[in-house]
Amino acid sequence: MEITRNIEPLLAEYLTIFPVVGIIGPRQVGKTTLAKALVKNQPIHYLDLESAADRQKLSDPVLYLQNHQDKLIILDEIQQMPQLMAELRGIIDTDRRVGRFIILGSASPTLIKKSADSLAGRIGYIELPSFTLEEVGQENETKLWHRGGFPLAYLAGSDRGSMIWRKNFIRTYIEKDLALLGLSAEPQTIERFWRMLASVHGNLWNSESIGRSMGLTHPTINKYLDLMEGAFLVRRLQPYFVNIPKRLVKSPKIYLRDSGILHAFKDIIQEKDLLDDPQVGASWEGFVIEQIIEEMQHTLIDAKPYFYRTQQGAECDLIIEHNNQVKAAIEIKFSSAPQISKGFRITMADTNAQEGFIIAKTNETYKVEANITVTSLSKFLIDFLPKL
Repeated sequence: MEITRNIEPLLAEYLTIFPVVGIIGPRQVGKTTLAKALVKNQPIHYLDLESAADRQKLSDPVLYLQNHQDKLIILDEIQQMPQLMAELRGIIDTDRRVGRFIILGSASPTLIKKSADSLAGRIGYIELPSFTLEEVGQENETKLWHRGGFPLAYLAGSDRGSMIWRKNFIRTYIEKDLALLGLSAEPQTIERFWRMLASVHGNLWNSESIGRSMGLTHPTINKYLDLMEGAFLVRRLQPYFVNIPKRLVKSPKIYLRDSGILHAFKDIIQEKDLLDDPQVGASWEGFVIEQIIEEMQHTLIDAKPYFYRTQQGAECDLIIEHNNQVKAAIEIKFSSAPQISKGFRITMADTNAQEGFIIAKTNETYKVEANITVTSLSKFLIDFLPKL
């Protein structure tokens, strides 16, 4: 089954603008496959920087790369050699042709030390997420939610096969990958921390509470969270509190970005088991938020996601702000017949939201008030988000 990735047109455009294009995202999300497929009609030279042999070739990077200057050079897992960024700057400055390099990384530019400074003005970054609902089709919504969007987990021949893949993915990150990104802790500590993040999925972040549970200081816990976020494994959703004269919650909410990884920690193998899980509402909420945020990156450039909650209890799950206006307040319900809460109406008034949406497990779309619409996730992504 071949799935076309949404970022392909943007990647092709970036290659006509920047000398270097960085494709970033978690491991096993399809970065290498995408890069090679997009440039299959031109000569390329591929180097895997996890390979000792390929790293050795770059002992004199300027000399080696100049020997391949007639090709598009793909450097995979660039976080293995962050010092290469400074060398690329010199090479590019002697020849500013666009589309010369594609670098692939399993860490954000913040974690790939020096990259933001070394290649400023020379590189455009694109994040490749796991499969999205638009990519797999709305008829596969439950499968995507259940298995998550990592290609080999989603495309596995069975639910059991998908779970085995995800468990091994988690183990590899715990035993190797997170340490390479700077999370210098024992594997047992990393696993426990990741499990605790799964247990608080959809809740407010409390580093002191988690630190006490693990016997670690809250600065250490916050550092761990920064690294997990930089590895694209966790989303930290910030609260919205611009110019609102109320006592507001100012702690972020925490979500595991891939629902399949969340379900692996909870040992949910079958779809039917997911529906019986006491945390099903939080799982659905995180899945919907992730799908909307990923689609926003293509539909609403520079739009920002938040949540809203006052100390008095008014709240909504997602706020979309664009050009200093709240375009939408969104409540997410795992229900086919959702009710509108008083707190949601208060949120709309407090934030002066232009539109309100209740995204539910429904096939219908209907208005409950003049500016509040009940709809499905796929309908919101296709029909409403582009018009905000």
